Amino acid sequence: MNGHGRFSTLAADEDRRPTPSLVPSPYREGDGDPGFVGRAAELRALREVLLAATATKAPDQGAALVVSGQPGTGKSALLEAAVRSARADGMRVLRCAGIRGSNPPNLSGLLQTVWPALSNALPPAGSLDLPHSPPALPPVAGTPPHSPHIDTLVSVLVDGAPAPGTGQSWLAFAVLEALASISRAGQPLLVAVDDWDALDAPSREVLMFVARRAQGHPLALLMTSRPPRALPDPLTGVPTLSLGPLSPAESAQMLAARRPGLDAQTGRELLATAAGNPLALLELSVPSEDSLPSLPVSSDRLAFAMAPEAPRLPTGTRDLLLVAALNPEADLPLLLSAASRLGGTALDFAALEPAERAGLLSFDGMCPRFGHPAMAGAAVHGTAPDRCRAAHAALAAVLSPGSVRMLWHRSQAVEGPDPELAARLEAVHGDALEQCAPTMAVRLLRRAADLHPNPADQGRCALRAAQLAQFYGLDRMTRTLAHRALRHPLGPLGTLCAKALTHTGTSSTPPPTYSTGPAPHPAPDRGAGPTDSFASCPTDLSSWPTPIGTAEQENALELARITAPMVAGDDRRSEALLAFLDAIPDRAHDPRLLHAMATVRPLSRAATVLAGVSADRSLNDLPGRDIERLGEAALLSGDPLRALDLFRHAERRRRFHALPDRLPWVLLRQGLAHLAMGNWGQAEHAFRQCAELADGAYGQEHHTAAAGLLGHLVRALRTGARADPADPHDLVAARRSVPAIDAILAVGTAWVLVESGQTASALPTLSALLTDPRTRAAALFVVVTFAEAAKAEQASQEARAVLDRLEAGLGPECPRVVALRFMVARAVLADDEEAQAMYERAFGEDLSRWPYLEAPLRLAEGRWLRLRRRFADARATLRQAAAGFTMLGAEARAPRIAAELRASGERADGPGRAPRPTAARDLLTARELRIAELTARGLSNREIGERLGLAPRTIGAYLYRIFPQLGVTSRAQLAEVLRDSDTP
Repeated sequence: MNGHGRFSTLAADEDRRPTPSLVPSPYREGDGDPGFVGRAAELRALREVLLAATATKAPDQGAALVVSGQPGTGKSALLEAAVRSARADGMRVLRCAGIRGSNPPNLSGLLQTVWPALSNALPPAGSLDLPHSPPALPPVAGTPPHSPHIDTLVSVLVDGAPAPGTGQSWLAFAVLEALASISRAGQPLLVAVDDWDALDAPSREVLMFVARRAQGHPLALLMTSRPPRALPDPLTGVPTLSLGPLSPAESAQMLAARRPGLDAQTGRELLATAAGNPLALLELSVPSEDSLPSLPVSSDRLAFAMAPEAPRLPTGTRDLLLVAALNPEADLPLLLSAASRLGGTALDFAALEPAERAGLLSFDGMCPRFGHPAMAGAAVHGTAPDRCRAAHAALAAVLSPGSVRMLWHRSQAVEGPDPELAARLEAVHGDALEQCAPTMAVRLLRRAADLHPNPADQGRCALRAAQLAQFYGLDRMTRTLAHRALRHPLGPLGTLCAKALTHTGTSSTPPPTYSTGPAPHPAPDRGAGPTDSFASCPTDLSSWPTPIGTAEQENALELARITAPMVAGDDRRSEALLAFLDAIPDRAHDPRLLHAMATVRPLSRAATVLAGVSADRSLNDLPGRDIERLGEAALLSGDPLRALDLFRHAERRRRFHALPDRLPWVLLRQGLAHLAMGNWGQAEHAFRQCAELADGAYGQEHHTAAAGLLGHLVRALRTGARADPADPHDLVAARRSVPAIDAILAVGTAWVLVESGQTASALPTLSALLTDPRTRAAALFVVVTFAEAAKAEQASQEARAVLDRLEAGLGPECPRVVALRFMVARAVLADDEEAQAMYERAFGEDLSRWPYLEAPLRLAEGRWLRLRRRFADARATLRQAAAGFTMLGAEARAPRIAAELRASGERADGPGRAPRPTAARDLLTARELRIAELTARGLSNREIGERLGLAPRTIGAYLYRIFPQLGVTSRAQLAEVLRDSDTP
């Protein structure tokens, strides 16, 4: 029986406080509520339901809505918001809530809902106009006709008396009429039911009956429920609002607002486990590297919300859940075998059924999958350490001997030192890296440090783990492991390296900045890398000892890799670091050494670095991190084409292994390589891809900012439009992604002036950038553009003097690709007498791989031929130049090249232009025609290449041949020619 006393206080508290909930809302008022994130549409839908209850016309009155969603998605929070809004609008609110895992008595939920109204909201002696029986049904035979009083309804709900008439149907109509009478007598009414599916069955049926018939009454009924797991759907007939997970961007926004100060590694881990679930975002604890044995993280609230039935499942099912949580990628037969070992009883597929009925697991025919990533930790929350170690041991016994996973589980099962296992973990961490599982590799080395009895071995493993963690951006693990390594004996260089790593992720000083005006302002002579504090760099690099032995050489290379970004721009320290690297001659081609050299001295060691980058090695045998280092070393040293090849290989590796975290960095470098080659169409595509991947991803804001700034620069270069100054906030963020972003933007802004024809303004700026040591490396990519501006301003002699000084400064370290730029720039600046010889010498080089050098050279030669009145040769050369610039996406050049062609006698229908064949298509091969048609439809080179299975550069080479054959200089003209050839 339900007693009056249980509900006696609800009447008094009806409009002042909500019904308590065992799982508080993540958005609960008074808990620092930052507002809802990503739920604007849902809030509008709830508001519309409330407005329907207060409509003035009876046919428009009344509405019901069920908010359906998985546990933790914010259903209760939305209901709380609706209740607050209803009370603010003067509505009366009746509430109830189900309690999961309980066995509530029949009609307890209904009594909780209507008791406040029945006890004090109606006139004391009044009676409800309750029906003798449902309007659609005749009275039950044998039931005496009567006019039921309020006491009849109270007797049914509180004392469990049998309902008159047709029983349950009478009760449903009685409750509906009671609520309608209350709403008509005074304020509009909101009935708010939280966790409807956790109420007793009779209450659920009556409330659903009321919801289906709420229209026509000043009544709103809002209910929350989890999605039904069986058919028929009990929610049929009532509008349902499905509540899905937050998007990645919304999740990152909520995490930053509610849990500020998290490092990037922790943020990424929490976002991956929460998978858009608001409660998980707020409740998941930060994973601890010191917690043994390993167990997925959770909390009491999360376990109650996501897996309330787990403790009551059969023992065999709980064992299966435990091993599945520890190894979520394993197939079901392996998990059943491990669970059987764990429990000592053979299990079969039937052990899975209780977990499926509880909604914890689903089975795809091969592997069981938890309904949500956080559900794995919730289902096994509170497992005793001894039981967890036993589960790890059972998994190790059934996995492949010697595999990464088998050794990992075995390491979690043991207690105390185990040198043999520690050595095996050290050996197998390389396999984890080859499988693109860097976090697992770090954890293997960390566990090896635990298991080694020798302090020197413990320090070596901890330091190696910290070095790996730092490279992969695992800042929290890096600092923890570095401090741990310092507690053990390390070599001199190992100690220096560990001390530097303890500052990973701490506040840093911004790198040097450069003005975009004609004369860059003085900048600080030192800066910090993307994540490391400058203070962490040892002050006297010249005191570093020469590495002796393989271990110290490894520490030396890691120390150089970490230190190089911090000393770049400081001449004294940079020279000291180079001297230190020169003392390791047998590691001259190591990617870390080459990258460090290119970082601190991209020009004075350019030839040495590029020779090392091009050394005979198989990229397939190199780890992805080394390929990325080689690519950036090549880019910094002035060979964007080689860098692009390496970055594309790295991109394929990342995509193949489904590792998106590093992709924005790789795509950003691809875009920089395209930008350096003047291939602006491809650069814009790469920057756009980078921004799309990084946007909303936790800890990738700096890549988003850099891609946005560089994408804006590329669009200005393509169109010749004015490049607006960079937003200071975006610029600060972008420096973490591209330390040289200031120099790149300064050079690019001057480059835009040349593309738009403002050579008088561009020339002094480019000259200043080429002579400033801080911007010279970036400005060397535009020496040909500088020569074009000088030629246009009659300043060839002064420009040649600048080139002479630059070339002399590079000396023997000037690589071939940079020498080609100087050769083309000198040909552009050549006087009339020596021009032909200079052009022939430049064209004697194979420029097919360097279209950004060939196109301006063709343009300069075409102008020279026109001035010498060799108009036919001039037109042919200028068309080739136009084709080259069009292939590169230099739209701003088209009007000026068209003017040169007109000055050479090019006319649309005049005698100066060779008659175009009637069928222009007859001039092209089938492949060329297909590429021309796709180009005419507006597709980019990359899009055409994806359709035809060709590289974008190959598509560009085809267009380079197609444009002169058809006598066109732009993609728009190409479309016109093909359209004309189709016209009879």
